[in-house]
Amino acid sequence: MPRVGPVSHEDRLTLVEHLDELRTRLIVSLVILSVVFALCFWQNHLILDVINKPLPDGRDHPITFGVAEPFTTTVTVSAYAAILISMPLILYQLYAFVLPAFKPHERKVALPLLMLIPVLFIAGVVFGYFVVLPAAIKFLLNFNTDQFNIQVRAKDYYSFVSMTLIAMGLVFQVPVGILAITKLGITTPEQLAKNRRYAWVIIAVVAAALPGTDPVSMLLEMVPLLLLFEGSLVLARILGRPRETAAPAPESPPGPSGETA
Repeated sequence: MPRVGPVSHEDRLTLVEHLDELRTRLIVSLVILSVVFALCFWQNHLILDVINKPLPDGRDHPITFGVAEPFTTTVTVSAYAAILISMPLILYQLYAFVLPAFKPHERKVALPLLMLIPVLFIAGVVFGYFVVLPAAIKFLLNFNTDQFNIQVRAKDYYSFVSMTLIAMGLVFQVPVGILAITKLGITTPEQLAKNRRYAWVIIAVVAAALPGTDPVSMLLEMVPLLLLFEGSLVLARILGRPRETAAPAPESPPGPSGETA
Protein backbone atom coordinates (compact mmCIF):
# COMPACT_ATOMS: atom_id res chain seq x y z
CA MET A 1 0.00 0.00 0.00
CA PRO A 2 1.64 3.31 -1.02
CA ARG A 3 2.32 5.71 1.82
CA VAL A 4 1.03 9.26 1.77
CA GLY A 5 1.92 10.52 5.25
CA PRO A 6 5.44 10.50 6.70
CA VAL A 7 6.86 7.24 8.03
CA SER A 8 7.43 6.95 11.76
CA HIS A 9 11.01 6.80 13.04
CA GLU A 10 10.19 3.50 14.76
CA ASP A 11 9.13 1.83 11.50
CA ARG A 12 11.68 -0.56 10.06
CA LEU A 13 11.49 -0.56 6.28
CA THR A 14 13.49 -2.70 3.90
CA LEU A 15 15.47 -1.22 1.03
CA VAL A 16 12.72 -2.23 -1.38
CA GLU A 17 10.11 -0.49 0.78
CA HIS A 18 12.23 2.69 0.92
CA LEU A 19 12.59 2.65 -2.87
CA ASP A 20 8.86 2.03 -3.23
CA GLU A 21 8.13 5.01 -0.98
CA LEU A 22 10.55 7.19 -2.97
CA ARG A 23 8.89 6.14 -6.21
CA THR A 24 5.45 6.91 -4.80
CA ARG A 25 6.49 10.39 -3.68
CA LEU A 26 8.13 11.12 -7.03
CA ILE A 27 4.93 10.06 -8.80
CA VAL A 28 2.83 12.24 -6.46
CA SER A 29 5.15 15.21 -7.11
CA LEU A 30 4.92 14.71 -10.88
CA VAL A 31 1.12 14.45 -10.69
CA ILE A 32 0.96 17.67 -8.64
CA LEU A 33 3.26 19.44 -11.09
CA SER A 34 1.28 18.17 -14.09
CA VAL A 35 -2.08 19.25 -12.64
CA VAL A 36 -0.75 22.71 -11.73
CA PHE A 37 0.87 23.04 -15.17
CA ALA A 38 -2.45 22.22 -16.84
CA LEU A 39 -4.19 24.89 -14.74
CA CYS A 40 -1.46 27.43 -15.51
CA PHE A 41 -1.63 26.71 -19.23
CA TRP A 42 -5.42 27.02 -19.10
CA GLN A 43 -5.12 30.42 -17.41
CA ASN A 44 -1.93 31.46 -19.21
CA HIS A 45 -3.39 34.85 -20.18
CA LEU A 46 -3.72 35.79 -16.50
CA ILE A 47 -0.15 34.67 -15.78
CA LEU A 48 1.19 36.60 -18.76
CA ASP A 49 -0.70 39.72 -17.63
CA VAL A 50 0.91 39.45 -14.17
CA ILE A 51 4.40 39.00 -15.62
CA ASN A 52 3.95 41.82 -18.13
CA LYS A 53 2.75 44.27 -15.48
CA PRO A 54 6.27 45.51 -14.50
CA LEU A 55 6.84 46.59 -18.12
CA PRO A 56 6.28 50.29 -18.90
CA ASP A 57 3.31 51.44 -20.97
CA GLY A 58 3.76 50.80 -24.66
CA ARG A 59 6.02 47.81 -24.06
CA ASP A 60 3.66 45.65 -22.00
CA HIS A 61 3.18 43.26 -24.95
CA PRO A 62 6.59 41.69 -25.72
CA ILE A 63 7.31 40.85 -29.34
CA THR A 64 7.91 37.39 -30.77
CA PHE A 65 9.77 36.10 -33.84
CA GLY A 66 8.68 33.05 -35.73
CA VAL A 67 5.42 31.15 -36.12
CA ALA A 68 5.85 28.78 -33.16
CA GLU A 69 7.37 31.20 -30.63
CA PRO A 70 4.07 32.40 -29.09
CA PHE A 71 3.10 28.80 -28.33
CA THR A 72 6.51 27.63 -27.07
CA THR A 73 6.91 30.75 -24.94
CA THR A 74 3.47 30.25 -23.39
CA VAL A 75 4.33 26.63 -22.57
CA THR A 76 7.63 27.70 -20.98
CA VAL A 77 5.98 30.42 -18.87
CA SER A 78 3.28 27.97 -17.74
CA ALA A 79 5.98 25.48 -16.71
CA TYR A 80 7.86 28.11 -14.67
CA ALA A 81 4.63 29.20 -12.99
CA ALA A 82 3.73 25.58 -12.22
CA ILE A 83 7.10 25.05 -10.53
CA LEU A 84 6.69 28.18 -8.40
CA ILE A 85 3.11 27.36 -7.35
CA SER A 86 3.63 23.65 -6.65
CA MET A 87 6.96 24.10 -4.84
CA PRO A 88 5.45 24.01 -1.29
CA LEU A 89 3.65 20.72 -2.02
CA ILE A 90 6.74 19.18 -3.59
CA LEU A 91 8.81 20.28 -0.61
CA TYR A 92 6.30 18.52 1.67
CA GLN A 93 6.89 15.27 -0.21
CA LEU A 94 10.63 15.73 0.31
CA TYR A 95 10.05 16.50 3.99
CA ALA A 96 7.87 13.41 4.46
CA PHE A 97 10.53 11.20 2.87
CA VAL A 98 13.54 12.42 4.90
CA LEU A 99 11.74 12.99 8.23
CA PRO A 100 11.93 9.33 9.38
CA ALA A 101 15.75 9.62 9.42
CA PHE A 102 15.50 12.05 12.36
CA LYS A 103 15.09 10.92 15.93
CA PRO A 104 12.16 12.40 17.90
CA HIS A 105 14.28 15.12 19.53
CA GLU A 106 15.95 15.88 16.17
CA ARG A 107 12.55 16.41 14.57
CA LYS A 108 12.03 19.38 16.87
CA VAL A 109 15.01 20.97 15.10
CA ALA A 110 14.31 19.76 11.57
CA LEU A 111 10.57 20.47 11.43
CA PRO A 112 10.74 24.29 11.93
CA LEU A 113 13.60 24.54 9.42
CA LEU A 114 11.72 22.49 6.82
CA MET A 115 8.58 24.56 7.38
CA LEU A 116 10.61 27.75 6.83
CA ILE A 117 11.79 26.65 3.38
CA PRO A 118 8.51 27.23 1.44
CA VAL A 119 7.68 30.35 3.48
CA LEU A 120 11.04 31.96 2.70
CA PHE A 121 10.85 30.84 -0.92
CA ILE A 122 7.49 32.58 -1.37
CA ALA A 123 8.82 35.66 0.44
CA GLY A 124 11.79 35.78 -1.94
CA VAL A 125 9.55 35.50 -5.00
CA VAL A 126 7.26 38.28 -3.73
CA PHE A 127 10.25 40.53 -2.96
CA GLY A 128 11.72 39.86 -6.40
CA TYR A 129 8.45 40.66 -8.17
CA PHE A 130 7.56 43.86 -6.33
CA VAL A 131 11.02 45.31 -5.63
CA VAL A 132 13.78 43.85 -7.81
CA LEU A 133 11.99 43.48 -11.15
CA PRO A 134 10.44 46.98 -11.45
CA ALA A 135 13.71 48.74 -10.59
CA ALA A 136 15.84 46.49 -12.81
CA ILE A 137 13.46 46.77 -15.77
CA LYS A 138 13.24 50.55 -15.45
CA PHE A 139 17.04 50.88 -15.39
CA LEU A 140 17.71 48.44 -18.23
CA LEU A 141 15.03 49.76 -20.59
CA ASN A 142 16.15 53.36 -20.09
CA PHE A 143 19.87 52.76 -20.47
CA ASN A 144 21.32 54.36 -23.64
CA THR A 145 17.88 54.76 -25.18
CA ASP A 146 19.27 57.31 -27.65
CA GLN A 147 21.69 54.72 -29.05
CA PHE A 148 19.42 51.68 -29.39
CA ASN A 149 15.97 50.81 -30.69
CA ILE A 150 14.98 48.91 -27.56
CA GLN A 151 12.33 46.24 -28.00
CA VAL A 152 11.31 43.59 -25.47
CA ARG A 153 11.41 40.05 -26.84
CA ALA A 154 8.99 37.72 -25.07
CA LYS A 155 11.32 34.72 -24.83
CA ASP A 156 14.20 36.69 -23.30
CA TYR A 157 11.99 38.76 -21.00
CA TYR A 158 10.11 35.79 -19.52
CA SER A 159 13.34 33.88 -19.03
CA PHE A 160 14.84 36.89 -17.21
CA VAL A 161 11.76 37.22 -14.97
CA SER A 162 11.57 33.51 -14.17
CA MET A 163 15.27 33.16 -13.36
CA THR A 164 15.20 36.29 -11.19
CA LEU A 165 12.19 35.15 -9.16
CA ILE A 166 13.53 31.61 -8.69
CA ALA A 167 16.95 32.96 -7.71
CA MET A 168 15.41 35.33 -5.15
CA GLY A 169 13.38 32.46 -3.71
CA LEU A 170 16.54 30.38 -3.32
CA VAL A 171 18.73 33.09 -1.80
CA PHE A 172 16.05 33.73 0.81
CA GLN A 173 16.98 30.29 2.22
CA VAL A 174 20.02 31.86 3.96
CA PRO A 175 18.37 31.77 7.44
CA VAL A 176 17.63 28.05 7.08
CA GLY A 177 21.25 27.28 6.26
CA ILE A 178 22.63 29.39 9.12
CA LEU A 179 20.19 27.96 11.66
CA ALA A 180 20.99 24.44 10.51
CA ILE A 181 24.78 24.71 10.84
CA THR A 182 24.54 26.44 14.24
CA LYS A 183 21.94 24.02 15.58
CA LEU A 184 24.07 21.07 14.47
CA GLY A 185 27.08 22.56 16.23
CA ILE A 186 29.18 23.00 13.07
CA THR A 187 29.82 26.61 13.99
CA THR A 188 28.54 29.24 16.41
CA PRO A 189 26.81 32.59 15.92
CA GLU A 190 29.81 34.29 17.53
CA GLN A 191 32.19 32.76 14.97
CA LEU A 192 29.93 33.84 12.11
CA ALA A 193 29.67 37.36 13.50
CA LYS A 194 33.44 37.56 13.96
CA ASN A 195 33.99 36.64 10.28
CA ARG A 196 31.07 38.61 8.86
CA ARG A 197 33.36 40.62 6.55
CA TYR A 198 34.08 37.41 4.62
CA ALA A 199 30.35 36.69 4.50
CA TRP A 200 29.73 40.16 3.05
CA VAL A 201 32.26 39.50 0.29
CA ILE A 202 30.57 36.17 -0.50
CA ILE A 203 27.16 37.87 -0.53
CA ALA A 204 28.46 40.49 -2.98
CA VAL A 205 29.80 37.74 -5.27
CA VAL A 206 26.49 35.85 -5.08
CA ALA A 207 24.52 39.01 -5.86
CA ALA A 208 26.75 39.67 -8.87
CA ALA A 209 26.21 36.10 -10.11
CA LEU A 210 22.42 36.27 -9.86
CA PRO A 211 20.32 37.04 -12.96
CA GLY A 212 20.54 40.70 -13.94
CA THR A 213 23.94 42.12 -14.79
CA ASP A 214 23.08 45.73 -14.00
CA PRO A 215 24.22 47.46 -10.78
CA VAL A 216 20.65 48.24 -9.71
CA SER A 217 19.68 44.55 -9.68
CA MET A 218 22.89 43.66 -7.88
CA LEU A 219 22.30 46.20 -5.10
CA LEU A 220 18.63 45.26 -4.73
CA GLU A 221 19.59 41.59 -4.45
CA MET A 222 22.53 42.27 -2.13
CA VAL A 223 20.63 44.34 0.44
CA PRO A 224 18.11 41.60 1.42
CA LEU A 225 20.94 39.06 1.55
CA LEU A 226 22.81 41.23 4.06
CA LEU A 227 19.66 41.76 6.10
CA LEU A 228 18.86 38.04 6.03
CA PHE A 229 22.39 37.20 7.14
CA GLU A 230 22.34 39.64 10.05
CA GLY A 231 18.82 38.59 11.03
CA SER A 232 19.87 34.95 10.88
CA LEU A 233 22.66 35.64 13.34
CA VAL A 234 20.12 37.08 15.79
CA LEU A 235 17.86 34.03 15.37
CA ALA A 236 20.83 31.70 15.69
CA ARG A 237 21.78 33.25 19.04
CA ILE A 238 18.23 32.60 20.25
CA LEU A 239 17.32 29.30 18.60
CA GLY A 240 20.44 27.92 17.01
CA ARG A 241 22.26 26.50 20.03
CA PRO A 242 22.98 22.76 19.76
CA ARG A 243 21.13 20.52 22.16
CA GLU A 244 23.17 20.14 25.32
CA THR A 245 23.42 16.76 26.96
CA ALA A 246 23.34 16.40 30.71
CA ALA A 247 26.78 16.06 32.24
CA PRO A 248 27.36 12.84 34.22
CA ALA A 249 27.30 13.23 38.01
CA PRO A 250 30.78 13.17 39.58
CA GLU A 251 31.66 10.02 41.51
CA SER A 252 32.01 10.27 45.29
CA PRO A 253 35.53 9.75 46.65
CA PRO A 254 36.16 6.29 48.12
CA GLY A 255 35.60 5.88 51.86
CA PRO A 256 38.02 4.46 54.41
CA SER A 257 37.03 0.90 53.50
CA GLY A 258 37.65 1.52 49.76
CA GLU A 259 33.94 1.71 48.92
CA THR A 260 32.36 4.67 47.25
CA ALA A 261 29.83 6.62 49.21
